[in-house]
Amino acid sequence: MARRIVIAGNWKMNKTVSEAVELAKAVVAKASEAPANVDLIVSPTYVCLTEVAKVVAGTRVALGAQDMHWEESGAFTGKISAAMLVSAGVKYVILGHSEQRQYFGETDETVNKKTRQALKHNLIPIVCVGELLAEREAAKTNEVNERQLKGAYAGISAEDAAKTVIAYEPVWAIGTGKVATVEQAQEAQAFIRKVLTGLYGAAVAEIIPIQYGGSMKPDNAKGLLAQKDIDGGLIGGASLKAEDFIGIALGA
Repeated sequence: MARRIVIAGNWKMNKTVSEAVELAKAVVAKASEAPANVDLIVSPTYVCLTEVAKVVAGTRVALGAQDMHWEESGAFTGKISAAMLVSAGVKYVILGHSEQRQYFGETDETVNKKTRQALKHNLIPIVCVGELLAEREAAKTNEVNERQLKGAYAGISAEDAAKTVIAYEPVWAIGTGKVATVEQAQEAQAFIRKVLTGLYGAAVAEIIPIQYGGSMKPDNAKGLLAQKDIDGGLIGGASLKAEDFIGIALGA
């Protein structure tokens, strides 16, 4: 069975509530243009979630969040729990994004805790892995991706792993305008699937979508999405314009 194509917009720290509502409306209005095998997700900031949820309710566009905490509740000022996301109408949650790792102390261990918690609350984790430029230049791409992947999925059953999405994001290509070549992206994502096969067997590894994240745009999406192991995109800048976001989906 062919894997679904998952196109997720990560709006990062952009858009006020009213701006987010307008963007969500524009995405919903154009969503019918996307192929039927494409799942569309928009991920606004926390303060916009409930209003955007109203816009996408009953449409083919799902709501995602940009992060969450691994505890149920407690003295964690500024953080959001899985239960809070569910109550806001969220279906997907991005975990382990390189910006969380770089700026906010995210580790393989905390990604694992968050992934377990998300699954417990029936959220679909989008688990991010990817290497820095120095790591690629040192020929450590596979080593880094394997470490991050095994760390994120430690103790997670095959049944639960099959419910997740993975995003391969070469850190040097995020927001830089640089894009991994089609061959580089496919090679890295084929290796990720190989690691998944080792962890869970081929049957599970073959059904987990692996997105590419790193300056995917309408003009390069088709070539990337044509690859055997590239099953969508985690889209940053290009997700802030509905036409570009849906334009990427059209490449599927």
